[in-house]
Amino acid sequence: MYVEFEVRRVACRACGTVKREQLGFLADNPFYTRRFAYYVGQRCRSSSIRDVAKELHLDWHTVKELDKEYMRAQLARAPKAAPAVIGIDELSVRKGHTYRIVVSDLLGGRPIWFGGEDRSEQSMARFYQWLGQSKSERIRLAVMDMWKPFRNATQSHAPRAAILFDKFHVMRHLGDALDRVRRSEYARLTGKDRRFIKGQRYTLLSRRENLTLQGKRSLKLLLAANKRLNTAYLLKESFGQLWSYEREGWARRFFENWRAALKWQRLKPYEKFAEMIDRHWQGIAAYCQPENKVSLGFVEGLNNKIRVIQRRAYGLRDEEYLRLKVLTCTLPAL
Repeated sequence: MYVEFEVRRVACRACGTVKREQLGFLADNPFYTRRFAYYVGQRCRSSSIRDVAKELHLDWHTVKELDKEYMRAQLARAPKAAPAVIGIDELSVRKGHTYRIVVSDLLGGRPIWFGGEDRSEQSMARFYQWLGQSKSERIRLAVMDMWKPFRNATQSHAPRAAILFDKFHVMRHLGDALDRVRRSEYARLTGKDRRFIKGQRYTLLSRRENLTLQGKRSLKLLLAANKRLNTAYLLKESFGQLWSYEREGWARRFFENWRAALKWQRLKPYEKFAEMIDRHWQGIAAYCQPENKVSLGFVEGLNNKIRVIQRRAYGLRDEEYLRLKVLTCTLPAL
């Protein structure tokens, strides 16, 4: 359906140019209403551009531009960022170690900045420049992985912020250490002894309560057959207790006992992991402070959301479109 109407045009006496009246019900694309553009944007929150274009009989590029308009309207209505607790993580945008930085407001529960050219200290400093000096100085806690450039930039631009290393990134390092032990055991054994280890990487890295019944049976058989993997698995499962302590002294005593259990076990990857934890202890012990008891799962959950967005589109080559998708993925629909 096409609607034809007259639009008033006026000559401005101040600047001498001719201007046209603004029509609030039209989208940026004058062939569609703003209401329709918002409908397209709502559909694109859960479907790919191609599916929405096919459903509504529109061109692919038209759907994409209407979706961009919808997301910009979402950002315009969102409150201004003034975070007290931030979460910092990097996002791989394409192959070849091409990264962008995502910063989230952990108390507000939403991403607030997407940018940088890599994961360097200079790229991280851009966020604090965007936020402004006064707001940066009001940040009291920054949750991140153990990447040194993020820590240096935060200490320079947000000196009052305590540094807290994300539990999920720490446990990922421990999972890598366990996998190296598994591979070394597989290389050490020969013949039929290997059959208990082969194909059990996911079983070892998963928590016991997350395994299926068949997975629990395979894990029980594996741990009974290999003493070193049994020890490594029990140490991995017990390490998560470190984040339950409310005083640094208790947490430190637990860690020292955990490290002492490595003696005579010949678990070199675990020994290197313990050395890494010792070097970064202050960023881990910060969680013992009551004011730092924040939800550490939001950053990991946001990563999963972004991966879903990228898989749905088979990768996004338009970085501005990806930025809008990331910044609006947790905002309410219009």
